[in-house]
This record gives sequence, structure tokens and C-alpha cells, in this order.
Amino acid sequence: MDQEKIREAVLLFLEGIGEDPSREGLAETPDRVARMCGELFYGLDLLQKQGEVSGPEAEIEKHLGKRFAASDNEMILEKDIPFYSVCEHHLLPFFGKAHIAYIPDGQVVGLSKLPRVLEVFARRPQIQEQLTAQTADAIMKHLQPKGVMVVLEAEHMCMSMRGIKKAGTQTVTCVKRGVFREDQAACDTFFKMIGK
Repeated sequence: MDQEKIREAVLLFLEGIGEDPSREGLAETPDRVARMCGELFYGLDLLQKQGEVSGPEAEIEKHLGKRFAASDNEMILEKDIPFYSVCEHHLLPFFGKAHIAYIPDGQVVGLSKLPRVLEVFARRPQIQEQLTAQTADAIMKHLQPKGVMVVLEAEHMCMSMRGIKKAGTQTVTCVKRGVFREDQAACDTFFKMIGK
């Protein structure tokens, strides 16, 4: 990530909207924004390392590689996982809750690992639809369960603060993989467990 280019861009942006970037409240803003971008978009750094040992695949495998034997599990669900991302169309945040379930095929992962997979994809400019699918596909590929279901519920600041200005509107996306595609009872159980 080029911190200097970010600082220059923020300085030009502040001037462009008619602000005085040298005034006390804004004097350190370009530096703050540059540091913030390192945190908000660390997933881009992983993308740039695609194919390297530290790329996104390696990061996901790091989270899902440690597995534990577990037989006779029907469904494991983690619900109400807070997440934040940035809309790639307007560079405004979207945030909400994720619900991730999988039906293991003899192996499970630690409880913190599903939210960590979500974070790998959320920390880059993104659209919610793609974030939902990427999370489900990564879990299917690396954990190889019988099925995965991911539901994201989010408020988008590009709808709340600008444009139609409908604060509080929730966008809900759902992706099913494996047995969830054919097994309506499993889907019903999922929605019952998340309270929908």
C-alpha cells in the first residue's frame, strides 16, 4: 500500500471540496487516513501477494487448516458475527451481521475461524453479494464440509447517507453450497436458528 499516494490524494480531496487542509483539525488528516487504509484494506495486500506464501489462499488455509475430528454433527452455526467492509462503488462503509453455517464431514474448525475467513474478504473494496459468495466458497474449498450457508445482513452508507437516503435499510444476501442447495429442511433449520 502506497501511504504517500494516499496522503497526497486526501490532501487534494480536502482542497477539492473547498476545505483548508492546513487548519488545525485537518492538518494530520492525510496521515490518519493513510494509516486507516492500511487497516481497512489489508485484504488488498493479501490479493497483491496472490500465489505467494502469504496470499489470500494461504491466509484462509491458515485459519481453516487446523481441524478437529468430530462425528455425527448435523450443523454448526455462528450467528450475529459483526462485520465491516467498504462499498467499491462509492468507497463508503457497509456493515452488519453475518450468519455462517456448515455441515461437517467428520472435521470441524475452531470457533474463531469462520469470522476470520469473512474478514479476509471484507477488508477490501467489495460488494456484499461477492463477499457472501467468496466466504462460502472459501469454506467449501478449504474445509470441505457437506455444505455451507452464508447470510449477510448489512446497512450500506451509500444508501443511507446519499442517493435515496434511506437510513436503516438492510440488504440481505444468501449463498448456499453443497447439501444446502438441495436440502430445504437444512435451510429451514438454519433460518430457525438465526431467528428468521
